[in-house]
Amino acid sequence: MAKSTSSKRSRAKRTPRTPAPRLPAVDMVNLTAEQRALVAAIEAGPRGRFHNQGPFAVYLHAPAYGLLTQQLGGHLRFHTSLPPRLSEFAILCTGQYWKAQYEWHVHAAIAAQQGVKEATIRALQAERATKSAPRDEMAIYAFVKELYATRRVSDAAYARVHKFLGDTGMVELVGILGYYVLVSMTLNVFRMPLPEGAPLPFREPKS
Repeated sequence: MAKSTSSKRSRAKRTPRTPAPRLPAVDMVNLTAEQRALVAAIEAGPRGRFHNQGPFAVYLHAPAYGLLTQQLGGHLRFHTSLPPRLSEFAILCTGQYWKAQYEWHVHAAIAAQQGVKEATIRALQAERATKSAPRDEMAIYAFVKELYATRRVSDAAYARVHKFLGDTGMVELVGILGYYVLVSMTLNVFRMPLPEGAPLPFREPKS
């Protein structure tokens, strides 16, 4: 019996816990005019629905900023020349680098729906090389890894991605990465929680 109790305590210690969020939840019944405009814009856009979670819950605290930010995000997620598979793969690379819990939770499922292999998603999450991924994903992975590590991109890494994205796609790819860095920082700084019962994709550092 003592051994069983000790084992349970050990497992409890290893279970990742979501840190307490730093912003209070906004009461959706008593929104200001600016907050209502933000909600309406999101519902009228390509997302179709407003969820008072993740970055959108943060944007409600600064709705004028949130309105502009979600417009950029909507364009970069839904209206670029990148195939959705590659766009979502780039988002996952960013979410993994920043260990953005909510971003990964949402976009891992979307990436799988758009054709990113489950084995590739698992490798990314575990910070392993995505050796079984298609060449275009491998090229983006190398591009993103180099950019985040050195804050520059070599001619070779640039050329490999440019070969299949072209000039417009390269500009949009950098935009996607930049926007989801913004989202990752927002989620991490304000400790936005996952939906109830969802496991943390990454270990949280001690604060």
